[in-house]
Amino acid sequence: MFLRSLSTLIKFFIGAVAIGALLNAFDISAAEVLAELGMTPDHILAFVQDGISWALPNFILGALVLIPIWIIIFLLKPPGLGR
Repeated sequence: MFLRSLSTLIKFFIGAVAIGALLNAFDISAAEVLAELGMTPDHILAFVQDGISWALPNFILGALVLIPIWIIIFLLKPPGLGR
């Protein structure tokens, strides 16, 4: 499973570099594309920071509930099942 995911990430990386090189050959930059979309790199960074600041507390809260439940289920599982 890990190798399949890694293979997919490598293919994505190679494809992104190839497309970026092709667009660069036509003198198209990321800043120009973002400007056409009405966005700036600072706006995207702020959007990502807002998303992380929203998701991280919710992730921690969910983990505080799920981890003890997982531990209890793991400890109560009959011997020989999935160990």
